Amino acid sequence: MERGPYMRKEELYRRVLSLIGDRDRVKCDEKLSNYTFTKTGGEADVFVLPESYDEVCAIERFAGQHAVPVTVLGRGSNVIIRDGGIRGLVVHLGGLDRIRRDGDSIVAQCGAAVIEVSRFALSCGLTGLEFACGIPGSVGGALYMNAGAYGGETAQVLEAAVVVDRSGRLLRLKRGQLDMGYRSSAVSKNGYIALEGTFALHQGDKAAIKKEMDRLTYLRELKQPLEYPSCGSVFKRPPGHYAGKLIQDSGLQGKRIGGVEVSTKHAGFMVNVDHGTATDYIKLIHYVQKTVKEKFNVDLQTEVRIIGENRID
Repeated sequence: MERGPYMRKEELYRRVLSLIGDRDRVKCDEKLSNYTFTKTGGEADVFVLPESYDEVCAIERFAGQHAVPVTVLGRGSNVIIRDGGIRGLVVHLGGLDRIRRDGDSIVAQCGAAVIEVSRFALSCGLTGLEFACGIPGSVGGALYMNAGAYGGETAQVLEAAVVVDRSGRLLRLKRGQLDMGYRSSAVSKNGYIALEGTFALHQGDKAAIKKEMDRLTYLRELKQPLEYPSCGSVFKRPPGHYAGKLIQDSGLQGKRIGGVEVSTKHAGFMVNVDHGTATDYIKLIHYVQKTVKEKFNVDLQTEVRIIGENRID
C-alpha cells in the first residue's frame, strides 16, 4: 500500500506501541528474512503483530491518518523482500490463525496455513479443499491472489471473506463481491487486508479425501524442490504456454546468480542454494525473463510479489 511521507521511525514505533500496548508485538528494525520462505529480505522500520481484527483496523486507521505506508505479510511464501527492507509499517498476520467448522463450511483466519485448513477439512470429512493440501501460503495470501494448484483454485470454494479497507473499516464480502480472477481478487485490486475466509465444502468420504491428498502430496514432493528455500512458482502461466517448460527449453535449469539457482528439479522454481540474497533472486528473474523473451518472444510475468527497497551501500 503506497502512501506519502510519514513520521520518523522512532516516533512511529512509539505511536504504534501506544495502540498495541505490548512491546513483544511491536519491534524496530526487525529482520524480515526470518519471515520469508526464501530466507531473504532486509529490515522493517516498524514490525507489528496484531492479535485481533480490532487491532488491524486501528493500525490501518492510524496509518491512513498519518500517511504511513503499510505492508501486510503473511507466511511469506510467495514474496521476495528486497535487501533494503521495508519503510513504514509491516503488519504480520501470522497470529490470526484460528480455524473452525460452521456446518459444511470452514472459517479460517488469514494467518492460518492453507495446508492446515485442508487438513482440518479432512478431519471433518469435508471435501473440496484437497487441491490446497500443498499450497504453502496463508489464507490471507490465498484470498489476495486466488491461490491454486493441481486444477483447483481458491475461487472455487470461497464463499465469503472479512477484510479491512484502506480507511480501517471492517467489511464482510460475499462471493460475488470478491472478483476472483487468475492470481487476483478484490483484495489485491482494492488494497484490502484479508482477515478471514469462509470456504463452502461438502460432506465426503474421509478415506477418499485422504487418498487424493496423499496423491497430490506425492506429486508435489516428486516434482518440486522442497529441500531448498524458495518462493514457489516464480512466474504466472503465459497464455498458451507453461513457464517452467519455456525456462527448461531455454536451457536455464541450473543457471545460478549469487546463491540463487533455477531449480534442476522444476524449472518454474528458483531456489536459495547458498546464502542467496533478494538481489540475487531479482537478477536471476530478470535474466530468465530476458532469455525466454529472446528465444520464444514470450513475456514472463512474475507471480511472486517483489516488494521493499533496494539496498543503499
